[in-house]
Amino acid sequence: MRTNEAILKRIEEICEEKGKNICNVCLNGGKSPSALYDLMKGRTKCPKVTTIKSFCEGAGITLSEFFDRDYFNDLEDDD
Repeated sequence: MRTNEAILKRIEEICEEKGKNICNVCLNGGKSPSALYDLMKGRTKCPKVTTIKSFCEGAGITLSEFFDRDYFNDLEDDD
């Protein structure tokens, strides 16, 4: 799995756990969801940490909780 795939997978997991959509979580974190939508559509290959941090704030979790999945330890190299 590539980095952007793992990030998207985790975002989807968190949204499902929280019963919210990406737009609501991003807006709760004070950011527009456009950066994550660009990632989903392949326009962006890897989001900024600040984007993920804002998503986490909107979801009520920490960055540590976001990245606390085994699949982040076994990522393929992004070319």
